[in-house]
Amino acid sequence: MKLNLVPARTGVTWVRSGLKTFLRQPLAFVSLFFFFMALVSSASQIPFIGAVLALMLLPTMTLGLMAAAAHASGPEKPAAGTVFRAALQAVRTDVRPMTVLGALYAGLFLLVMAISAIADGGEFARIYLLGGALSREVAEKTEFQVALWIAMALYLPLSLAFWHAPALVHWHHVPPAKSLFFSFVACFKNFGAMTMFGLAWFGVFVGAGLVLSIGATLLVAVGAIGMGDGATAAGGAVMLGGALVMAAMFFTSTWGTFRDSFKE
Repeated sequence: MKLNLVPARTGVTWVRSGLKTFLRQPLAFVSLFFFFMALVSSASQIPFIGAVLALMLLPTMTLGLMAAAAHASGPEKPAAGTVFRAALQAVRTDVRPMTVLGALYAGLFLLVMAISAIADGGEFARIYLLGGALSREVAEKTEFQVALWIAMALYLPLSLAFWHAPALVHWHHVPPAKSLFFSFVACFKNFGAMTMFGLAWFGVFVGAGLVLSIGATLLVAVGAIGMGDGATAAGGAVMLGGALVMAAMFFTSTWGTFRDSFKE
């Protein structure tokens, strides 16, 4: 396994190829994303340890969607069932190392939250991890905002360390701890491409958000005459559903970032 350096413009190519792969079996990818999100949501409901279990499942979700994307990006259009099988097979194959990787992710994420708690006594961490209403008064507190920025600053290197880690564990059999180092180095060395990848996706999200917002507004306006409050609910469902579909597209595109960053 060797690190492959790519030009910055490759980041845009990753987005295009991810969208192309997604559109080969959009329903399968959306369903797979909903399946993993349901697992994470169900785990989070377990008393006392739910938040930790949910965090531990996130690298596994990443691997499943990347494996599905790798399968779907082949020369022939795959059947929907094979997309699911590819994801589940990848997860089953590496249960033990992915459990270790998940534990590392949960532990390091909680460490980030603990460090941010120094600024505001843990208010931001409690709302983020346990949920609850965020009032305007709390959000405008200087301490809360400082905690937010600390968490964001620390989460960036954490996300880079875990970006390629699940794929390195699965396709190159790299030990979980070492995969974090190799992932961080790969993202750092290809920082230009990763930046363009992020900017391109930002543009896609903004454009899609505008389209969804207009569509939801029109739905509410047209349906308000006969549907009443139901029109507002329908508009909200359009926005939420669209956001989830966009998230599924994003995860599909992460396969390309790994495929082009490493070579045998």
